[in-house]
Amino acid sequence: MDRRPVTLEEVARIAGVSRATVSRVVNGVATVDRELRQVVEKAISTTGYTPNRAARSLVTRRAGAIGLVLPEEGRTVHDPYFGRVVSGVLPVIRPLGVQLVLTTGDHREVVDDIRQRRLDGVILIHTHGADPLPRQLIDANLPVVLAARPVRPMSITYVDVDQAAGAGLAADHLVASGCRRLATITGPLETPAGQDRLRGFREAVARHGLPEPAVVEGDFSREGGAEAARRLAGADVGGADVDGLFIASDLMATGALPVLRAGGRRVPEDVKVVGFDDSSPAVECDPPLTTVRQPVEDMAAEMARLLVERVERPDRPVSSVVFAPTLVVRRSS
Repeated sequence: MDRRPVTLEEVARIAGVSRATVSRVVNGVATVDRELRQVVEKAISTTGYTPNRAARSLVTRRAGAIGLVLPEEGRTVHDPYFGRVVSGVLPVIRPLGVQLVLTTGDHREVVDDIRQRRLDGVILIHTHGADPLPRQLIDANLPVVLAARPVRPMSITYVDVDQAAGAGLAADHLVASGCRRLATITGPLETPAGQDRLRGFREAVARHGLPEPAVVEGDFSREGGAEAARRLAGADVGGADVDGLFIASDLMATGALPVLRAGGRRVPEDVKVVGFDDSSPAVECDPPLTTVRQPVEDMAAEMARLLVERVERPDRPVSSVVFAPTLVVRRSS
């Protein structure tokens, strides 16, 4: 026999509040006390209550859904970063009865989805300098949160890790481990992460009084890491005899390490390697990868909270939240 749907009254009884209070929480009313909201959200989770989205949208004139706009270049299948973002967003929006819609649609579709109330707002992942979507959403006064600092200054809410500080941790660790001839495989230099990680690494190397590191640009993919490692071995970039290498993503490191071994460079005996992200590839690397950890799930949860607040209060001032990175030491350094 099918179990009958859980009602608002049952949620109210479990939470010890009125039906009206539960309704205000479910409908995203911003004036509900934070502690009271948390009690109701816990009761919703315990009972498995699912809001009637059709009825709710008539009351709130909202879609009950937010969009996660992913890159279109196919990185999402192989890069664990995006799965970690989803894992951070869902626990925040599920108790609110809000659905998550993954999209790589074109910019006009994203803007139209919000204007036509198919989405209440969006989290933008992995934008680049030429991407017009952030500016389009700002100009249209539509709810948006960016998953990195914007490439160019603009009035937009964003969440990021201190990328430059993280790269500095990598440089400090390599120098403390005895490395003196340093190099880096960067991320795409049209992205904020690529720019900031390179800047932070260079500045830290300079603080230690060491020569300018050899630099090869990558693309945050496994294949890009392998190709960049092959270019680094070339005499034209001065990377043939490096003893300390910062690779600006763990996924690139999974491509670069086999190339180093094939070229006769042992890790960590001949060259010590530090990555960035602390995602699953860091543990799968041979040897396991020392890496800079960014708390992706916590960052994604903050993105979701900020977006929900912007949906509830469109006049909320823009803000930014920057998380601190940490270094996780393993056998590659």
